[in-house]
Amino acid sequence: MPGDDISHLLNAWPFDPKRTTVRLIEGEDGRPKLQIRVLLGVLQLEVTGRPDGVRPDGAESLLALHRERLSRYEEATGGVEGFVLSPDDCRALRDEAALFHHRYVGLFVLEDYEGVIRDATHNLGILDLCRDFAATDEDRQALERFRPSIIMMRTRAQATRAIAAGDTRGAIVHLDAGLQELRRALDDLGMGDRAEESNEMQLLRGMREALVPQLPMSQRVELENRLRKALEAENYELAAILRDELRQMKE
Repeated sequence: MPGDDISHLLNAWPFDPKRTTVRLIEGEDGRPKLQIRVLLGVLQLEVTGRPDGVRPDGAESLLALHRERLSRYEEATGGVEGFVLSPDDCRALRDEAALFHHRYVGLFVLEDYEGVIRDATHNLGILDLCRDFAATDEDRQALERFRPSIIMMRTRAQATRAIAAGDTRGAIVHLDAGLQELRRALDDLGMGDRAEESNEMQLLRGMREALVPQLPMSQRVELENRLRKALEAENYELAAILRDELRQMKE
C-alpha cells in the first residue's frame, strides 16, 4: 500500500557507510525509541527491556527467564548439575544477544554509557549461561569469540563515563580490571600469546596510556601500594599493568 512506503524517511535520513548513524525519537506510545540507519532501512529499538519490546513468557528477557529457571532448579535439586539449555534455547539466546549488541553500539554513539554497560553486561551473562549449561559443545562455544569485544565495549563505556565525571583515577581502575578480564578471555580462546596484538587490548591500553600522565603525583603512593598488594597476592597480570602506570608517571 502507498502508505507503507518508507522511502521519504530513508531519503530524509541517508545512510552513511563511514559511521554508525543513530538517533532517539519519541514513539507513538510516548516512549523514546532508538533508531539505527542501516544500508537498506532503519532498525527501531526500545531503549529499555528487550530491544524488540517482547517479554518472553512475561519475563524481561530470555536471559532473565532462564536465570529464573536455573534458580528454581537449584532450589529444587540442591545444585545446578543436570540443568541444560537445549539447542533451541541457545539459538534464541544468541538472537537476543544480537538485539542487545545493536542497541549498545547505538547507545555508545549517543554517549549513553550506563545503557552500554547494562547491555554489554547482559550479553556477557548470555555467554556465561550458554558456556556453562548448553547441551552441546557447539552451543557452549558459539558466542565465545565475541567475549573480547563485549568486554572491551563495557570497559570503554565504564572508563569514558568516569572520565566525563572528572574521575581519572576511577577510569584507570576500570581499564585495569577490563584489561585483566580481556586477557583471561583471550587466554581461554587460545590467543594468549597474541593478546597484546588484539584490537581490543590495544584500544584499552591506548586509553590507559593517555590517562596515566594526567594523574596527580600524590597518587603514586596509591599505585605503589596496589602494586605491593598485587605482588603479595601473586596477581602478576595486575602487577605488570601497575608497573607500566608507575613507569609512565616517572616519564
